[in-house]
Amino acid sequence: VQLQASGGGLVQAGGSLSLSCAASGRTFSRSDMGWFRQAPGKEREFVAAVSWTSSRTYYPDSVKGRFTISRNNAKNTLALQMNRLKPEDTAVYYCAAGNLVYYPTPFLRGDYWGQGTLVTVSS
Repeated sequence: VQLQASGGGLVQAGGSLSLSCAASGRTFSRSDMGWFRQAPGKEREFVAAVSWTSSRTYYPDSVKGRFTISRNNAKNTLALQMNRLKPEDTAVYYCAAGNLVYYPTPFLRGDYWGQGTLVTVSS
């Protein structure tokens, strides 16, 4: 699976932004997908995941209720709708393909990674 993320930019706090990830490869539709982010000087953080059937989605508490992940297997695309953005959401965002794991809490174990797209939220 090859992944290409886009849609990052500068937005004011409280605003919205939508990220997209275009995937190529025959295994996309059978891969769990997700988004991660990494802020300067911080470790990479799990942001959202969706199962390959779209039946299950997972978010950490830091973004739950504000971010929505979705996928379109027919178009090989993954999306992340981000609402009520906060300055602490500023980071480089990466899409990933892999497998959902559920312990200790649900997250995506990424096997394939796209290049990042920068999201900057101004206060």
